[in-house]
Amino acid sequence: MRLSTAHPSDRDAAAPARPGQGAVRGWLSLLALLVVGMVALGGATRMTGSGLSITEWRPVTGVIPPLSAADWAVEFAKYRDTPQYRILNQGLGLDSFKTLYWWEWAHRLLGRIVGVVFFVPFLWFWWRGALSRRLLAGLLGLGLLGGLQGAIGWIMVASGLQPGMTAVAPLKLALHLTTASLILAGLVWLAAGTRPRGLAPAPAPVRAVALLLPALVLVQIWLGGLVAGSKAGLVHNTWPDMDGMVVPPARLMFTQAPWIENFVDNLTLVQFNHRLFAYLVVLAALAHAIQAVLGPSRSAAGRATGVAALAVAQMALGIVTLLLAVPIWAGLAHQILAMAVLVMATVHARLSLGVGAAPVLSEPTVPIGLETLAGGRA
Repeated sequence: MRLSTAHPSDRDAAAPARPGQGAVRGWLSLLALLVVGMVALGGATRMTGSGLSITEWRPVTGVIPPLSAADWAVEFAKYRDTPQYRILNQGLGLDSFKTLYWWEWAHRLLGRIVGVVFFVPFLWFWWRGALSRRLLAGLLGLGLLGGLQGAIGWIMVASGLQPGMTAVAPLKLALHLTTASLILAGLVWLAAGTRPRGLAPAPAPVRAVALLLPALVLVQIWLGGLVAGSKAGLVHNTWPDMDGMVVPPARLMFTQAPWIENFVDNLTLVQFNHRLFAYLVVLAALAHAIQAVLGPSRSAAGRATGVAALAVAQMALGIVTLLLAVPIWAGLAHQILAMAVLVMATVHARLSLGVGAAPVLSEPTVPIGLETLAGGRA
């Protein structure tokens, strides 16, 4: 009899069969792609200065854009009453305003599409009993987070409509971006848990660091949101130094009182923090890849190496973006690649826990559907 030499953590296990799991996994993957599209479109909206072109939050009726010259005149009049127009865009023509408007309208429309693509199939899969208890709880949590994200988006826009403001508040933009990233990580985590073939857990030390990596990436995304919101990428456009400074002195990084405001508003400190944490993420990813390669699990080693490669590529792209003073194409590519790093790190973390017959975190195998709640057969 031929014996396998693979480590048990690399062997496929028999995953419990549930109805419609392939469809659920495809739906979750589609939602994840749409969220990445939302992040990319949101970045383009921000970088083109379009985010304040629509001055009202109309979740339902706002799906219909201006359809006549009179409608456009009304929307343009609302924009001309904003501080951004009066301070930055005085004399902007109607055609230029339309360009700004379409960017923001497309971003909001895609958000509504994401909501529909989430809600309608969710009800269907729930009714059909295709959702386990754990998956159902996760999806309900993501649904609530998605609703909160819409509210955060409007709060962010409203911050830029206040007197004297010409852009959204950096802290609110960072919160908006990080919440979108949390939703993406949640979708990817749940999708990875529906893997059709089981997988035993990775060794405990590998598992521990694998779970840490997505958290580190999320913190770095938060710091990147602060850089984007404050436009800190437009200063100190040198590397590895910051205009000749390896570590800027405290007198440059803490110029405001109270001191904690410097972490959001001081451009030198905001950029320095983003640089410093990028080094931490890359070093952690590289060390983890070495740890996994030296361990017994080949699948974990492959995933960890993928995370490290993406993290290094992201840092290199960030350096290029900085040296070029953040052109739109580089800024968008940097933001999208950040989502790729997060996706890979999240998949790695979830699969490191094990899927199917020998998971570290047990998952109920009895699906809960609306038919069950109604007294029917699950």
